[in-house]
Amino acid sequence: MPGDASVRELIADLVAAVRPLDEREAADQAGILTWIASGQPLFRTVPPDTPPKHLVVYFVPVDPVRRCLLLGDHRKSGLWLPPGGHVEDGEDPRRAVIREAREELGIEAGSAEGRPFFLTVTPTVGANRHLDVSLWFVLEVDRDEARIIADPGEFKRVRWLDVGRRGGWPADTYDPEMRRFAAKLEAAQAEA
Repeated sequence: MPGDASVRELIADLVAAVRPLDEREAADQAGILTWIASGQPLFRTVPPDTPPKHLVVYFVPVDPVRRCLLLGDHRKSGLWLPPGGHVEDGEDPRRAVIREAREELGIEAGSAEGRPFFLTVTPTVGANRHLDVSLWFVLEVDRDEARIIADPGEFKRVRWLDVGRRGGWPADTYDPEMRRFAAKLEAAQAEA
């Protein structure tokens, strides 16, 4: 497709700009950069799992003052997850965050100037298993001011969770990377 090299370069730049939390995120970052450079398809072309490894975005609404984040009880996965979705063919992942925030929570995500905060490569659960290469973005919101209207087709419900209580988020109930994400978020908030 025209512009494929520039989209790959943009995504590679976004991924390379992330400061890894730990050795695992550093390994995921290196693997993602190798995958991008390989010329393999990056975007899902046929739902739910073609190609079997593709790019997604998560965006995590975070209230930094109250030190909490919003997750949704996701209908398809059966897990508590951040909102997000697949990056469309040729789409800037930051634009995907804006689109998905509007679709899934009815909120405006602001500009497409941000960068990912966290990176993961995670096998999905359930039927049609595949690998999600996930760019996690943080959206700062005031939980008392936010007018969140969760898409009932995506989530049974949403709720705010205390970042400091991440030990109570079992991997069989929450996204398996949520505790690592929350640890990175808490460390970043402590630095600020």
